[in-house]
Amino acid sequence: MYWFTGLLLQAGDSAMKAMAAGATQPAPEKISLIKLLMEGGVLMIPLLLCSLVLVYFFVERFIVIKKANTADAKFLFQVRDQLSKDNIDGAKQACKNSNTPASRMVERGLNNIGKHISVVEKSMENTGKLEVYKLERNLSIISTISGIAPMFGFLGTIAGMIILFFNVQHQGFSLDGIAAGIYTKMVTSASGLIIGLLAYVGHSFLNAQINKAVNTMEEAAVEFQDILLELNN
Repeated sequence: MYWFTGLLLQAGDSAMKAMAAGATQPAPEKISLIKLLMEGGVLMIPLLLCSLVLVYFFVERFIVIKKANTADAKFLFQVRDQLSKDNIDGAKQACKNSNTPASRMVERGLNNIGKHISVVEKSMENTGKLEVYKLERNLSIISTISGIAPMFGFLGTIAGMIILFFNVQHQGFSLDGIAAGIYTKMVTSASGLIIGLLAYVGHSFLNAQINKAVNTMEEAAVEFQDILLELNN
């Protein structure tokens, strides 16, 4: 009986020691996104700049293009109504109130009313090209980021391999030395690919919205020409 009680006491003591040892062990370190990005090294600085530039120009272009795509179907009805009353100034004011690429193109056509229809069409076409150029401004920057961000990631891969072999040569096969190079390699590669992919998708999306605006301008130009032909006949 005594020996059984002794075994229970020994087992309880062992359990208490194990629990105490477990309580004193530090909790496993959780991964932090910021800390992980810092492991990428110096090349994360240009990648950070690329991401900031991408966000700024995407938002700026998106606001401009969205405003251009805000359809104002009423302004052409107002233009027709004012022209039917021979009130060209009123038609121009309707275009100014709309203040879209399509209305500015129609306004340029109104400025050339009285001239040959080919002159009116040419002036509207030139204005349309200028409006499209304004919409496409700074899109080349987003396109450039989609190309150079993965390149920075590739440079990070090379830098990571250099760090890895340097640490192996001078410190031997230590886990910390190898992990430092792998961290740099993987973090910069992943960051560069992600930024490049976002820039590519953003550029494609904005181009699609610009094409939508161009279609709206073409429809307005055709309708305006129909209005002129209708009123002249």
